[in-house]
Amino acid sequence: MKVVILAGGRGSRLNEETQDIPKPMIKIGGKPILWHIMQIYSFYGIKDFIICCGYKSNIIKNYFNKSSFIKKNKWNIRLVNTGIRTATGGRLKKIEKIISKEKFFHFTYGDGVTNLNIKKLINFHIKYKKLATITAVKPPGRYGVLNIKKNLIVQNFSEKKKGGDGYINGGFFILSPKVIKYIKNNNTIWEKEPMQKLSKIKQLIAFKHQDFWQSMDTYRDKLELEKIWKAKYEKAKKIDNARFKIW
Repeated sequence: MKVVILAGGRGSRLNEETQDIPKPMIKIGGKPILWHIMQIYSFYGIKDFIICCGYKSNIIKNYFNKSSFIKKNKWNIRLVNTGIRTATGGRLKKIEKIISKEKFFHFTYGDGVTNLNIKKLINFHIKYKKLATITAVKPPGRYGVLNIKKNLIVQNFSEKKKGGDGYINGGFFILSPKVIKYIKNNNTIWEKEPMQKLSKIKQLIAFKHQDFWQSMDTYRDKLELEKIWKAKYEKAKKIDNARFKIW
């Protein structure tokens, strides 16, 4: 199975970090978050990666060319320059020829980590036989909740509970190559027309993941991931198991 990772964006909300490097190369625990994402799949024996590059793609290329870890873990990596301004759907369309013969493939963003059980996700996708499976997550609480009356007086305030009430797109898709026909051009945003169409024809199904998931949208997110990684890594060092699942 192949894993397609979107790594072409700059990440404007992390401007203090992305002036010189692309967002997926921001380091958590001394390693790019892109590396962490690849480790999630590698843990389940999935090591065939297609990385859709764009903004400062040379930095991603140089990293993997120099990394001895890649050879050690037998990762197969194909870097594709999909353009600086190409939208999420457009990047997927640009690699159509590479994944056209796959029965299905993994697809995710270059800025989020999780303890998602990839094996269960695959079995779920096979069971329901849809063109697309999306991992639905409940995001960590971030903002306080205001109960505002009509006169704009705040009646009460409470910290938002972790998870909130609704699910959101957590990335970590499994897709049939057939979904690419719903992507019009380079400017197509995957999360809009293609997903809306798949939903309309009942070909988009959600795998609910209610455990750890965290995206890196802001500098605050980066600091939180650093904190989580440090705690988990310290625990991992005490376990004599090379396949210990950090995230």
